[in-house]
Amino acid sequence: MKEILQQAYGYIFEEELIDEISKVAVYKEFKADDYLIEIGDYIKTMPLLLEGAIKILREDDNGDELLLYFLERGDTCAMTLTCCMGQSKSKIRAIAETDGTLLMIPVEKMEEWLTKYKTWRNFVFDSYNIRLKEMLEAIDTLAFMNLDERLYKYLTDKAKVIGNTEINNTHQQIAYEMHTSRVVISRLLKALEMQGKIKLHRNKIEILEF
Repeated sequence: MKEILQQAYGYIFEEELIDEISKVAVYKEFKADDYLIEIGDYIKTMPLLLEGAIKILREDDNGDELLLYFLERGDTCAMTLTCCMGQSKSKIRAIAETDGTLLMIPVEKMEEWLTKYKTWRNFVFDSYNIRLKEMLEAIDTLAFMNLDERLYKYLTDKAKVIGNTEINNTHQQIAYEMHTSRVVISRLLKALEMQGKIKLHRNKIEILEF
């Protein structure tokens, strides 16, 4: 585990902290589409993502979802940090976008390391700042971008996260994450194809232009 930690977080954390993490962390593998955190869960561990990508979503009163942001290797989730520190229920849903691995850190260690290790404290604060910027970007996207622009940004962001220009999502899945209807998504995807930005295949979308 220590070698994996070094590869993912060695450029952030000092050797002593790497040693402590390797002693207390629980290693977990996950598959694409696995539910990792559910709305209403009490969160007692904090995830450190080693490999893969995870999408963070909110849900409205009608059960419709909205994608907030993605987590990638070297990331943690600020929403999870907040729930851990406040011992409150999760306000978000975390679903694996790809296969991957992560480490689960006990909440009591997370608090202890805030005063013990400057690199950990900086990592936590940086994570808050990054996620806040992504949340503001999500709000700006909803408020100021047309739906076709939002859709194209959604597709290119997902392609960057998974490291592949081919996205294996149905039109219905995209509609759920963008909080709209399948008919609208299908129409906009066809328009993007006619503009030469994407190519549509059966249950697959190929990004041609970034």
